[in-house]
Amino acid sequence: MATDYDEVRSDVKESQDRSLEALQSANAPDARSVVRDPDESDAMDEAMTPGGEIVAEELIVQVIPQAGDEFTCYSCFLVRHRSQLAREKNGHSYCVECDG
Repeated sequence: MATDYDEVRSDVKESQDRSLEALQSANAPDARSVVRDPDESDAMDEAMTPGGEIVAEELIVQVIPQAGDEFTCYSCFLVRHRSQLAREKNGHSYCVECDG
């Protein structure tokens, strides 16, 4: 007689049925009934960096426009000097590092 090893054993099946019934009969709160009150710790999380440092100031960054002798590589998206231009294909420029 061949044995089907993929078939669920009867004792395991009964155990699964009992645990499913227990979960269904549990008095879990409805998702709509749970209300979360924001507290001070949530407000502090927004001002913290991944390292745990508190940042309470705005960063001011000066953006310098691309110069006439520079190009943006279509592969790595870095602004490079024209001396690093390897090729142009379909209107896109590629730097020496990305082309090689």
